[in-house]
Amino acid sequence: MIFQDNIIKEYLRNVYFISGTACGGKTTVTKALGEKYGIPVYVIDDQFTVHQLMSDKEHQPTMNTRFRDADEFFGRSVEEYKKWLLGNKREQLDYVLFDLIKLSRDQIILCDLHIVLEEADLITDPSKIAFMISKPENIVDTYCNRPDHKPFSDFIHSATDYEKAKATCEQTLTELNIEAYNYIKQSNYFWVERDNNRSVEDTAALVANHFGWHLPNDLSIEKVDKGTDLANQLLSFIENCSWNEAKDHIADLVRKW
Repeated sequence: MIFQDNIIKEYLRNVYFISGTACGGKTTVTKALGEKYGIPVYVIDDQFTVHQLMSDKEHQPTMNTRFRDADEFFGRSVEEYKKWLLGNKREQLDYVLFDLIKLSRDQIILCDLHIVLEEADLITDPSKIAFMISKPENIVDTYCNRPDHKPFSDFIHSATDYEKAKATCEQTLTELNIEAYNYIKQSNYFWVERDNNRSVEDTAALVANHFGWHLPNDLSIEKVDKGTDLANQLLSFIENCSWNEAKDHIADLVRKW
């Protein structure tokens, strides 16, 4: 079964996406925005094991590929490694979209994921996605030095020839990310390049401004439930406002919540 792009976009209208290159700051900025605005955060990497358990070898062959140890995992050629990474991402995306449709039905969701521009064109509007980018340099060291990436660090260090495993991983990730880095910078999409002299708060503010989130620090984005005092006040305001051409339409939308 194939769903048309406009249907996917409609059902994902409450989802804001943060993507980009490796070590661009996606996770850090997503977490900062989620905490500041009280928005639930969905991180694709955290869901891989869950989705893998739901998958099967026929429909998601890459997700079901198993490796004996680090030597077998990093012993592949760069092209084989790249193909495996891209295959995992493509196969998991279907699970991610269904999760987001379910989670965002009645609330705004902020999603941290890996997505290329062609995929972004299909599932969302440019105003609802931000790309965090960083020129790919020393990716393995940067990645492994993060406390939340310790399992990967332990895994690559378990390879018999760590330096060879690191070189293969570095070349693979660099080739994948340099293409994305250049493509994003030349696109019309909003992007922010990593700058260690800029604070997390300032970087998050740039993304929030792109999303149109101009809330004071003591406010959060919340759903207004039908029949509540706030909903009734909002409806009354709309019905009595001076927007002659728009008020009936907007009031009708509010009544239908």
